[in-house]
Amino acid sequence: MSSENNRVTIYPFFHVDGKIQPLIFDRDELFPLWINPVPLMHIAEFDTTQDILINIIGNVALFIPSGIILPILYKRMDHFWKVLAGGAFISLCIELLQLPISARTSDIDDIILNTLGCAMGYGIFLLFKTLLSRRRKKHADIQP
Repeated sequence: MSSENNRVTIYPFFHVDGKIQPLIFDRDELFPLWINPVPLMHIAEFDTTQDILINIIGNVALFIPSGIILPILYKRMDHFWKVLAGGAFISLCIELLQLPISARTSDIDDIILNTLGCAMGYGIFLLFKTLLSRRRKKHADIQP
């Protein structure tokens, strides 16, 4: 019988003989809450460099879309710091949702990396916004 742990944001699920096992919430395992408030502490605990890179790149990449989507959906999110705060808040909510799940650790590294991803996404948003603005201006200049 082989068991495999898959990477998921909130709750890890396990395969046994190709079947997904049911989610288990055990209130006896609720405490102590698994919280890491020390930056970069858990990153050093990964077994391989590949696992470290998967964690870092995965957490950053997961939030790049939020940095693009937040300013599109919410016109009030028109500044870097507002988008960054929004991304950090979403990440914090995810980490708080993980608190009662004994198989997960709420980690400050995840919030930092997710927020970095959001900042990168906002940079991509600004790049496309600038390119689109230039193209529209150029197109308007050509019109008689």
